[in-house]
Amino acid sequence: MTLTVGEKKKIMKKFASHEGDTGSPEVQVALLTERINKLGEHLKGHKKDNHSRRGLIKMVGKRRRLLEYLKRKDSDRYEKLLKDLKIDK
Repeated sequence: MTLTVGEKKKIMKKFASHEGDTGSPEVQVALLTERINKLGEHLKGHKKDNHSRRGLIKMVGKRRRLLEYLKRKDSDRYEKLLKDLKIDK
C-alpha cells in the first residue's frame, strides 16, 4: 500500500519540472495517483477495511483539489498531466 523510496524517486524523476522538484502539483498528483491505485487494489481484497477506505477518500479529495489548482493556473500542464496519468475528468 505504501510506496517504496525507489518508486517515489522514479515518479518524481518522470514528472519533475527541474532537478530536485518534489513539490510541484504534477509530482504531488502523480504520487497521490500511485498511492490511490495501490490502495484501491488493497480494498478489492479487503472490502470491510473502512479505515483505509476513509484514507482513500481523503487522498482522492486532495488530488482533486490539486488538479483544480493546476487547471486554474496552467491548463496546458493540467491537460498533459491528465493524459500522462490516464485520469478521466
